[in-house]
Amino acid sequence: MVVVNSSRNVEPRIYHDGKKVLHVEKRVLVGPHNGAPNFSMRKFTVGKGGCSPYHTHPWEHEVYVLSGQGEVRFAGGSQPVAPGDFALVPPNDEHQFVNTGDGVFEFLCMVPLKGEDG
Repeated sequence: MVVVNSSRNVEPRIYHDGKKVLHVEKRVLVGPHNGAPNFSMRKFTVGKGGCSPYHTHPWEHEVYVLSGQGEVRFAGGSQPVAPGDFALVPPNDEHQFVNTGDGVFEFLCMVPLKGEDG
């Protein structure tokens, strides 16, 4: 069955520990809850001055930037990103997403279902 919805209808999970994770909202748009058999699509909104943790995991993910200005940090460097840019994060590569702009930084992130924690 085809599923069509709006990200505005998905309740966000808020992540902010004041140290490693700052001002991050995650909305799981597509996943097991609506019948996806293989992948999860998540929308992340990172507030001004916010960031994801610098971390690694055993699955790849693909990222597509929707709005704002950000930076992808990884072992050996970093790369600025803007709307329309995309990134592939291979399995086990350390990485972090940082909002470097004055507004929100939003991106889609797709992972296999085993990479979705809810």
